[in-house]
Amino acid sequence: MAKGNHKRAGGRPRAQSLLERYRPIEGIADEMVDASGNARPAWRSFIDALDELGAERLGQRFARADQYLRDAGVYYRVYEQAGANEREWPLAHVPLLIDEKEWAEISAGLIQRADLFEATLADIYGPNRLIEKGILPAGLIAASPEYLRPVAGIRPGNGHFLHMVAFELGRGPDGGWWVLGDRTQAPSGAGFALENRVATTRALSDIYGEMHVHRLAGFFRRFRDALNGMAKESGGRVAILTPGPLNETYYEHAYIARYLGIMLLEGEDLTVSGGRLMVRTVSGLMPIGVLWRRLDAAFADPLELRADSQIGTPGLVEAIRRGTVSAVNALGSGLMETRALLSFLPRIARELQGDGLKLPSIATWWCGQEAERAHVLANIDRMVVGPALSTRLAFEDDGATRLGSSLSAGERAELVARIEADGAGFVGQEAVTLSTTPVFVGGLLEPRPASLRVYLARTPEGWTVMPGGFARIGFSLDPTAIAMQRGGQAADVWVVSDRPVERETLLPQERDGFTRTMPGSLPSRAAENLTWLGRYIERSEDTVRVLRAYHVRLAETSDPDMPLLADIRDYLEPFGIEVETAIPLGLIGTLDSAVYSAGQIRDRFSPDGWLALKDLSKTIHKFAETVAPGDDATRAMTVMLRKLAGFSGLLHENMYRFTGWRFLEIGRRLERGIQIARTLSQLTRNGAPEGALDMMLEIGDSVMTHRRQYPVQAGRRTVIDLLALDPLNPRSILFQLERLKAEIGMLPSVGGEGHMSPAAKEILQLNTAIAVMEPSDMTADVLDDLATEIGNLYNSLAKAYFG
Repeated sequence: MAKGNHKRAGGRPRAQSLLERYRPIEGIADEMVDASGNARPAWRSFIDALDELGAERLGQRFARADQYLRDAGVYYRVYEQAGANEREWPLAHVPLLIDEKEWAEISAGLIQRADLFEATLADIYGPNRLIEKGILPAGLIAASPEYLRPVAGIRPGNGHFLHMVAFELGRGPDGGWWVLGDRTQAPSGAGFALENRVATTRALSDIYGEMHVHRLAGFFRRFRDALNGMAKESGGRVAILTPGPLNETYYEHAYIARYLGIMLLEGEDLTVSGGRLMVRTVSGLMPIGVLWRRLDAAFADPLELRADSQIGTPGLVEAIRRGTVSAVNALGSGLMETRALLSFLPRIARELQGDGLKLPSIATWWCGQEAERAHVLANIDRMVVGPALSTRLAFEDDGATRLGSSLSAGERAELVARIEADGAGFVGQEAVTLSTTPVFVGGLLEPRPASLRVYLARTPEGWTVMPGGFARIGFSLDPTAIAMQRGGQAADVWVVSDRPVERETLLPQERDGFTRTMPGSLPSRAAENLTWLGRYIERSEDTVRVLRAYHVRLAETSDPDMPLLADIRDYLEPFGIEVETAIPLGLIGTLDSAVYSAGQIRDRFSPDGWLALKDLSKTIHKFAETVAPGDDATRAMTVMLRKLAGFSGLLHENMYRFTGWRFLEIGRRLERGIQIARTLSQLTRNGAPEGALDMMLEIGDSVMTHRRQYPVQAGRRTVIDLLALDPLNPRSILFQLERLKAEIGMLPSVGGEGHMSPAAKEILQLNTAIAVMEPSDMTADVLDDLATEIGNLYNSLAKAYFG
């Protein structure tokens, strides 16, 4: 048991310490306790605070953190043989604590390394003196898929190749930190580090408040300001380029974009015009000055890089070549992640910086050199051997990296033969022994291997280091199980001080200026997805209302063949809604489409809105497994209506009335107008079954209003007057047309100031024509035509704004 932690501050014994069974592993450094089992200084008050809470209360608090992550929709995507699946973010609830003095040493070493990488990239894509002097082998660089010839000779417009980098660190058995790998391509995880902090402080807010933990917000504020400063110089905007929702870390892309207030774009949102990178918005093309890319560089431009890329923007390299846009990080900077380069870094550091590395890399030997190859072959049982050009860490499984000590005699002989035949294709690296850190398991703390990812961002004053980052923690003692794709966990990292720290926030100071984003800066793809989100939600609600009316009557009569029910069945069937199933697949598909559309614009969606939408999806999928037709389905549809109304109300009351809200509202009004017109045509036509008018009022949520408005029994004219021609009824067709006229009229002009768009003209004509109609004019054919004309409005909008 760890010494010095089994008594309270007042000397009273504890019933049981969380460290009761904590056993550091012999020969492996532990972050929490030293070799003698005593708590390290940075951890002492933290351990006492945890013990004060006790296992039961800690478990409850950690469950609260997990609930926050679920509510916020934090996930990452796992790629398996069966396909890609979203998984909840696996938080290891106990943070990793590091003293600020030790952190200062780590920071100094990483800043030196970041500067070294900047200078190395400038040389490789510039004068090539390292290759000329024989310090770097030309063949190794030329063979790397991360060396991009089309950008050779291009000096970044802002003067720097690197702006955001990350380094993977591990503490060795001797207590020193080693760099296990470098992330210069498009470092991921900074947003997850923020979420780790929020979730962990939700659970341990009192402990966090009492300890002097350095905040993360200042790091992000300084980087955001640096990006905005770069963009201001180029006369453009800042944007984040994402591969899209299918990427494993897309949640983080959306989160960072929302957190920093930066536009999130995909390759199809961008085009190059006149040598400038432009974003397609509903107000036309707008220039992008800084592109913070989160996709691999080779996929960024199918014209000059990978021709098979479907997520890039043709002409991007040319825009970079002209200096009209700055890529963060520069295209080609992923070269520094190449595993084989680690073996050359010490000599490169002496050449370019005149000094050795303050933080050493994991020992690496490139087998393309005779002496190094011989060393690897002689010590293969003590090494990890893998592809020289791989960018994965030594303990990450890339399918080709092998631990020498785990090989059979035959496997070893085969590997040796491959190295002898093609030494340049392999590196040998020292087998990783990671330090351990505590995790909460079964009410106690147990050690697990951990690595640390640290982020650096460039500012006008130089590199700034995130005071923390996130730790990757293994579920078991196997260091290869630390990667997220292999089931690893993530923990917050607290850099703690012995004195109060500055409470930094992302908010600007009073002395700082500010700019307000122009309303027309909404990307066209986002506008299209917002429109369809509104349509899918409204379509779902209309379908649920029709189904509820159907199942109410089915429960009363138990006769699905009665004329009215048969009529509704025939009406719904062409739309893929089969009433024989309590929860039709067509309804599930519509809600799934709403979730998909919202997922395309996560950066523009509030966490509450996303939670409400996911709850809708979860509810309907659960109902699909348990609900039976009739009364059971009626209750289920009522629940669905409440949740749909809650979601719509949340958006209506909380969403800022910017251009995006208008497209969402237009989508809702379009779909409601179409659905009401279609259903009215069906249920008020000549020869409609008995009870059809009452069902129509029920579907239109206008039963009570009809009783107040018309002192007579429902008739065809009164129902049509209320649900088609009443401008005060929020369910009527005319009401939808009035709202469409207002919202379309507020959209950015596409034909020049003073000119009405085709959509504005169409809705004005349609609104006027309906406003002067009488109920007797609204025949079934007229209503069907009206549904078609409202649907055609979307086509005009799409042509003007979504192209």
